Amino acid sequence: MKKVVLEVAKSLAEALLIVALVVSVAYVATGTWHVGFAVESGSMEPNMQVGDLILVQAPHRTTITTYEEGQQLDYTTFNDYGNVIIYRPNGITSVTPIIHRAMDWVEEGKKMPDGMPAPHAGYITKGDTNQHPDQPRYEPVKPEWVVAVAKARVPYLGYPSLILKKGF
Repeated sequence: MKKVVLEVAKSLAEALLIVALVVSVAYVATGTWHVGFAVESGSMEPNMQVGDLILVQAPHRTTITTYEEGQQLDYTTFNDYGNVIIYRPNGITSVTPIIHRAMDWVEEGKKMPDGMPAPHAGYITKGDTNQHPDQPRYEPVKPEWVVAVAKARVPYLGYPSLILKKGF
């Protein structure tokens, strides 16, 4: 019996070491503990689908290029100009992050897409399938509200997270 308990403990320690190693390598590579996010809505179709796992990088490890800048530089990600960012709407940490494209940067007081003055500087964002930007529903996205920048898409691997979260 003692031998069995020792073997189980050894196996558990090895498994924990492997998990710690994988998580540490992922953090070193991406600069964030949030290695990926599951796509929860169809707002980024056709470039991202519900159930996709989006692998990310920390915003401080990369430059966020807006759609407007991407057009000028001919820089695309996920089949369109500019970067896709993951952010907390209005900086509220208890809200599920949104995955949308950074369309433009607006300075405080300058006109937002609805013609209203921006309450502060930030990104104007929009889902690829959406007709209108997220603003004015949400304030312009301050850089500190950006959780991550999308880098790669893995189809279907986000479904386990969605099932656990929403019980699909």
